[in-house]
Amino acid sequence: MAIGWLTVLQSVPWSEVVRNAPKVAAGAKKLWGSVANKEGVDHAADLEEQSRHPPELLTLGSLQTQIGTLQSVVGELQHQLSESTRLITSLAEQNAQLIQRIDAMRKRTARFGAALVLVGIAAGAALWLGLRIT
Repeated sequence: MAIGWLTVLQSVPWSEVVRNAPKVAAGAKKLWGSVANKEGVDHAADLEEQSRHPPELLTLGSLQTQIGTLQSVVGELQHQLSESTRLITSLAEQNAQLIQRIDAMRKRTARFGAALVLVGIAAGAALWLGLRIT
């Protein structure tokens, strides 16, 4: 199972992911800024009650009530969108940090691998010289 994950992680173009992470975080912040600046209307009305009346009986008052209800629903949707955008921004920032850490670990692993190869070569050379001398 670990080999499957290793294959998946090796197939990811990490250089592109790292390169695009700041763009993703900036885009999420921009989206958050545009959504957070809009204010929703907070009314408490019931759409179900208003939908029980037949269309012929609609009066100016009932239409105004429906408009108020719709404004309330739009306000709630804007609030939900604002909260969702805040969550997306947070996740994008966490993703950018995670990608930076993964890239640093990938580079560190490559350095350790190169050091291990050099140690292996040195050990092989020492063994070869030791066998040659005796």
